[in-house]
Amino acid sequence: MSRRGGISRLRSLYARREPDIGLEVDLDIEGRAWGYRLRFGQDNARRLIVKEERVCRPDKCFLERPDAEDAADPGRLAQTHLEQVNTNKEFREVARALASVRYLHIVPQLVREPGRYAPPGGDSDPYGGDFLERLARTQKEQTRTFRSRLRRINDALKVAVPQFRDLKLERDETGRPHLFARHEHWRPRAGWQSEDQFSDGTLRLLGLLWAVVEGTGPLLLEDPELSLHEALIRLLPSIMWHATRKSRRQIVISTHSAALLSDGGIAAEEVLVLRPTRNGTTVELASASKEVRVLLEKGLAAGEVVLPRVAPENPEQLLLKFVG
Repeated sequence: MSRRGGISRLRSLYARREPDIGLEVDLDIEGRAWGYRLRFGQDNARRLIVKEERVCRPDKCFLERPDAEDAADPGRLAQTHLEQVNTNKEFREVARALASVRYLHIVPQLVREPGRYAPPGGDSDPYGGDFLERLARTQKEQTRTFRSRLRRINDALKVAVPQFRDLKLERDETGRPHLFARHEHWRPRAGWQSEDQFSDGTLRLLGLLWAVVEGTGPLLLEDPELSLHEALIRLLPSIMWHATRKSRRQIVISTHSAALLSDGGIAAEEVLVLRPTRNGTTVELASASKEVRVLLEKGLAAGEVVLPRVAPENPEQLLLKFVG
């Protein structure tokens, strides 16, 4: 919480007075349904206070706070029971499931120069600063898994990157890991190129492919189409589906790309439409609109139907500010 600047930074800019912040999550963990609800605020000293915490299954609730012990010792409300191993025994699988959620937005320059940024608290870097170290750690601890993943990525890159042939990971004399790629060349023994010579698109695609096959928890991707050719962007939904068809990993993507949303396999029930309004952003399923459903049934792609509905009003006004 402190890393984000406190509750005041998390609240919506449109919030009236000082409302609480709440979230509710429904999970399916190995075929078992769980629900987790958390609502928190702050006291007069701006200290965090848990206002509500519930963990339930359809047939039973395992936790409902505040409870009698919280009333007797209000200091307990400074923490959730979910994050404490001595209180989450009955629903620890919920804590593990939520901890498995990963956000990724690869910044190529941080892959090339990992010393530029260090995430607070020693956490994994969602922007790619520890990407090569993650690969090297997997190579050392799970050699067969690493080889299998690298082989799949290697095959994918042969399709996506012209003249690409081989990919390998090695450490230099200082112990720092490097990715090396070899391309077809007019010289039969042309040398290998390291990641500092890769294009932004190649690095982003590498990070994206690795992230998709690396884990099983939900993966959050922001604008995965950046730096990629439109022909590849159109294939991303299918690539992700095939890569996760066994693990059934859930992938949540934010995008403004019509190419990404051109895949005919994307259903209206899978698209959340975010609309900015005068009182914040509203979120609704694309399938909630009868007009959207009809257009999709007639064969239009999700991007053609949805993106015009979230476009800024009168965007041409931006051009007028620089004309004349």
